[in-house]
Amino acid sequence: MTRSRRFALAFIASLTAFTSGVALAQAGYPSKPIKVVVPFPAGSTTDIIARAIADKMSQSMGQPLVIDNRGGASGTIGQQAVATAPADGYTIMVHSSSHTVSPSTFAKLPFDTLNDFVGVTPISSTPNVLVMSPSKNIKTLQELLAAARAKPGSMNFASAGQGSATHLNAEKFKLAAKIEATNIPFKGSSEAVTEIIAGRVDYYFSPIAPVIGQIRNGQLVPLAVGSSKRASALPQVPTTAEAGVPGSEFNFWIGMMVPSKTPRDIVNRLNDEVVKALATPEVKERFTTLGADAWTMKPEQFDAYIRDEIKSNAILVKAAGLSPAP
Repeated sequence: MTRSRRFALAFIASLTAFTSGVALAQAGYPSKPIKVVVPFPAGSTTDIIARAIADKMSQSMGQPLVIDNRGGASGTIGQQAVATAPADGYTIMVHSSSHTVSPSTFAKLPFDTLNDFVGVTPISSTPNVLVMSPSKNIKTLQELLAAARAKPGSMNFASAGQGSATHLNAEKFKLAAKIEATNIPFKGSSEAVTEIIAGRVDYYFSPIAPVIGQIRNGQLVPLAVGSSKRASALPQVPTTAEAGVPGSEFNFWIGMMVPSKTPRDIVNRLNDEVVKALATPEVKERFTTLGADAWTMKPEQFDAYIRDEIKSNAILVKAAGLSPAP
C-alpha cells in the first residue's frame, strides 16, 4: 500500500470517528438546561415572546429553557454575551430586529453581527402601530400629514431610545412622507406611551402589545401600522402604505439566534422546536393578546434575511442622518 493511500484511509477513518462522535453528542441534546439570553428587560415584548416559546420548548425538549435578561445598550450587552458563549446549543438568543440595526447605529461593537451569530428562525412579526392622543383631534394618517406640512418642524414623535426599532420605523415614515418631525427618545415604551396619552408628544410607532388596551378603551387613536401588511390584532387599521405613504414599511420582528459554529443539527433541532411551539393553542392565544403574528423560516433563509436587513438599515440610518453612538 502506498504512503498516499495509507494517509487517505487514515484521514477517512478519523473523519468518520469525528462525525460519529458529533452525531452521538447531538443525539443526546439537550442533556442540561438551556440559557435563553434576551437583550432587553423583563416585561418587554421580546421578553414576553421569548418566555411563551421557552415554556413550550422546555416541555418538548425535556430540559428547562431559562430566560436570562441582559438589557442595556440597545441590546448589545446581551448580544456580546451570546457571541462569546460556547457554540454548543446551550446558549441561545431571542432578539428583535434591533439586531440588524446596531451595526449602523454604533461606531464600534464588541462582536461581528454578521459572523458571530447564526439564525435559527424568526418567531414573530410584531408590527408597530402609529398612535396619537384623541386630544390632538387627528383621526387619519392624511390628517397627520396635513398638520405636519402646515407647520414644518413643529411636530415630534416618541421612540424607545435612539436607534431603536421604534425610532427607525418613525424615521423611515418621515422620509417616505417627506415631513419634518423631531425624535423624543425615552428609556422604553411605557414612558413613551405615557407622554403620548398626555399629549405632550405628538405620535409614536409603538409595538402593539403595550398600547392595545389603550386603543380599545379610547385613550389612544391608531392611525396606521408600520408593517407591510395589516396586523391581525388591528385588522381595521391600514398600513402606512395603504394610507398613502408608499415606501414607509418597516417590519419589526423577533427571532432566535445562536453563536456561530453551533452544529447544524442543533440549529435545525431548535428550528423544529420553535415551529412546534408556535403551533400550540397556548402560544397562538398568547400571540393574539400581544398583537404578534407567528413567522418562521429555515435557518439559511433567516441568515439571508438578516444580511439583507443589515444592508437596508444602514441605508436608512444614513438617509436619516443619524450619527452612530461611540
